[in-house]
Amino acid sequence: MLSVALRTLRARWVTFVGGFVALALGVGLLTVMGLALAASLDAPTRAPERFAAAPVVVTGTDTLRVPTPIGDRTQKLAEPHAVPPAAVAELERLGRVTPDRSFAVRARGGPGDLVGHPWSVAAFAPYEIASGRAPRAADEVVVSGTWTEPGQSLRTQHGSVRVVGTVADRGFEHAVFYTDARAAQLQPRSVQLATSADATAVRNTVKNITGVRVLTGADRRYADPDPDRDREALTALNALFGTAGGVTAFVSVFVVASTFAFAVAQRRREFGLLRAAGATPGQLRRTVAAEALLVGVIASAAGCVLGRYGAPRLVRWTVDGGLAPDWFETGDAVWPYCAAFSTGVLVALCGVVAASWRAGRTGPAQALREAAVDNRPMTWGRWLCGGTLLVAAAVLPFLGDPGDLLHRKSYVSRPMLLITAVALLAPVLVRPLTRLLTWAPARLPGAAGLLVRENAAAAVRRTASVAAPVLVTVALAGSLLGAAATLNAARAAETRARTTAAFVVTPSAGGFDGATVKALRAVPDTEVSMTSASAVYVLEDGVALVKSEARAADPAALAVTARLPLAAGRTTGLDDGSIIVNEEWERHTVGQRVRVWLGDGTRKTLRIAAVMTRGTGDNGVYVTPANAAGAAVDRVDVALADGADADTVAAGLRAAVRADGGRVRTADQWIAATYPRTDRTTRLGFLLVLGIALLYTGISLVNTMVMATSDRVRELAALRLAGATRRQVLRLVGAEALTVVAVGALLGLLVTALNLTTVGAALHVLHAPAGLALPWPALAATTAVCAALAVLAATVPAAAATRRPHPFPR
Repeated sequence: MLSVALRTLRARWVTFVGGFVALALGVGLLTVMGLALAASLDAPTRAPERFAAAPVVVTGTDTLRVPTPIGDRTQKLAEPHAVPPAAVAELERLGRVTPDRSFAVRARGGPGDLVGHPWSVAAFAPYEIASGRAPRAADEVVVSGTWTEPGQSLRTQHGSVRVVGTVADRGFEHAVFYTDARAAQLQPRSVQLATSADATAVRNTVKNITGVRVLTGADRRYADPDPDRDREALTALNALFGTAGGVTAFVSVFVVASTFAFAVAQRRREFGLLRAAGATPGQLRRTVAAEALLVGVIASAAGCVLGRYGAPRLVRWTVDGGLAPDWFETGDAVWPYCAAFSTGVLVALCGVVAASWRAGRTGPAQALREAAVDNRPMTWGRWLCGGTLLVAAAVLPFLGDPGDLLHRKSYVSRPMLLITAVALLAPVLVRPLTRLLTWAPARLPGAAGLLVRENAAAAVRRTASVAAPVLVTVALAGSLLGAAATLNAARAAETRARTTAAFVVTPSAGGFDGATVKALRAVPDTEVSMTSASAVYVLEDGVALVKSEARAADPAALAVTARLPLAAGRTTGLDDGSIIVNEEWERHTVGQRVRVWLGDGTRKTLRIAAVMTRGTGDNGVYVTPANAAGAAVDRVDVALADGADADTVAAGLRAAVRADGGRVRTADQWIAATYPRTDRTTRLGFLLVLGIALLYTGISLVNTMVMATSDRVRELAALRLAGATRRQVLRLVGAEALTVVAVGALLGLLVTALNLTTVGAALHVLHAPAGLALPWPALAATTAVCAALAVLAATVPAAAATRRPHPFPR
């Protein structure tokens, strides 16, 4: 059988080249994603940055630690504790203590992430004067980088200052250094300090003082802003590459299995001849398996080589796009090659299992068969698998938590079930869809429309196989982009429904200072609601410490300027001893008492005053300002008093925030500005997932069209003998390609609609606005690209086949 397989490979090289290309590209993509995923598993240990030259750093508590039966559970506090005064006093006896203070600075023409510090901590980075001198007066500063220079004046929310010196940019922050006295005025709290005392003496001194942490050596990096950013970046990359790898694996397996099955289905007459020559069914199956194994091994090896060269380019793209840190690079992991190679060979063999079984049942009479009509394109296996997957895709999402359907992993992975189900059931839909699409052309004068209809409807397997890449392409683009757009629209509708204020005032960064808050309250003819961002922590099921985003607000003012989506209770029922929760909480009955930890770690038992619906998951909780100590006001909602003039109020609000750099918007302007959009990282992630999948399916579409057209040489020659010109034949082939693409696009649109309907149903169950947003531009562009590729891939080989002097092959 091996010798027969080798001769077959040589004789039907076009068919096997198609399978080779599909499999090599698929294994290459799997290798690329595997190498990228392996590189995202471990982050290097980052050295200390701001306190690299400090012997010892002492910090206040920044972590909530709660004991549970299965061990301690921790969460980062929204409001870290300052170093206790008792600890500072004890440390000052040991040696010099340098308090560190950090606060947001907004300067016209400067970077948007400026952060202020006292000048005395600059030596611990260490920062050194590059030009000018150190600050000596309250209105003097030293800045890092080259965006300004000594002698220039800067307008900030803390007043105008003069740049008297610059230091080199160290890459981890854009710093503005004030005198120690001025920094203490701008930020009285100090959550960490540096000391020159001996580390052992420091530990012995503060060991009996709670709320203190001593950092030395590599642990000093925990005093840096966002010390876990490398780990968090790799966690995001791991999720991204995991999702992209899952989609890539699905698309690769789907396309490769479809290509190999189509290649076997093309050879019915050949198998009939072998059966007539005495070959047994078992010999045919072994021949097909040997061919698949041979192609699978060679193509998988080639794919691993492609992946070796493709992975560094993908990593470089993620770094250049800001998805990965600068140090991110591919490693020397071996398992991605092994996994991709074995998957490629396995998929090649699995792709021909069902087809080889059909090949073994081919009767000798098939050798005499000239018709291309597929009498039984649907086997009982396709019915069973397709029906099961369709039912699973429709039922499984509603057996669990409806909120899970709104998570990115769910709406990325769920279309795969639907795509597989629709692809398996496609032969049932091909004939009616083809006849529907060609109903009008078939009634036009001439035979072209009729031939297009009958050719596409008769060769069901060929039509379904060629439409499969289009189905995957359109369904993935529509489902991913449509689900994201639907959720964004639902979140925007929620925001619009709950905002009743006339104006919304926000700071340019951080929060408003006390003077600005006082000025906003003094604007006449207004009802002002000041809210702050904080957090509340709750232990659910006795083992899970859950963090909920919280807003601190005065309940009376909140009731005037907002319409919370309440399922029970009243907004005005909120007080210092209560909390407004949402239905996601384990306890969510009005009147129940729940034990929580506030943003600063304070343990408290609060009564549930009201319960909000779950919505899209962004409702959070509400507490009073007394339960959000240290949280700065970062949003001000303003309602107008009866008879108040909106323009006059707006002018008063702008005057109140002019010094702080805040922004005054009408409610509609604020809703438009904060409309939930897919952020840059998610956008690039979608581009990666869709780009890889669409590129591969596009190449596979071309590959399958070439395979299908090369198998129709006798048919095209017959048309020439019947009197058709070469141009008419090419137009016919192009029209058939467009018809098949339209069939695949409609099937992809069906999958998109089913997937988005599931998302809409989940939103309805969660009491969130449920309007479906189909990404028509993306669907149209995807279909147009598929159509262009299909026509090109069909007409080029057809043109080559009809160029021969003898129109009929010998």
